[in-house]
Amino acid sequence: MFDKTTKKSYTVDQIKAKMEYYCAYQDRCHFEVEKKINSFFVIPEAKEEILISLIQDNFLNEERFALTFARSKFNQKKWGKLKISQELKKRNISDYLIKKGIKEIDSQDYFITIENLINKKIENTKFKNYFDLKNKVSAYMLQKGYTYSEIIEHLENHKK
Repeated sequence: MFDKTTKKSYTVDQIKAKMEYYCAYQDRCHFEVEKKINSFFVIPEAKEEILISLIQDNFLNEERFALTFARSKFNQKKWGKLKISQELKKRNISDYLIKKGIKEIDSQDYFITIENLINKKIENTKFKNYFDLKNKVSAYMLQKGYTYSEIIEHLENHKK
């Protein structure tokens, strides 16, 4: 009878080709690539050989990943700097590269995005008083990764 738990075995070259495709499709960090390689149950020496090859051939570049990640999460998902930083930390990206990635976000665009998100949330929120409004908008914006001081600064403009 066929055992569903057995995995297909691959050569190092086959895994390397799969990882090259995996990295070419979308920028990846070392953490994600190592996790994927581990799913093939390779020995540590083979894993290291594959990683070195990916780095040398520029399929794997942690700095490029951090810059792209920060830019794209801000532009596409409208995440704040805190959430972007936390997500990069989860992927074992260095503090230096996290700061460099965050610098990719234009401060003027960041300011405008906060304003737009708050305005949109206010339009779509039913509230009885300013206190309720402030709580709902703050909770939403904190979840998106913006700081409380950034949120309050923009909310104060709506109070007037």
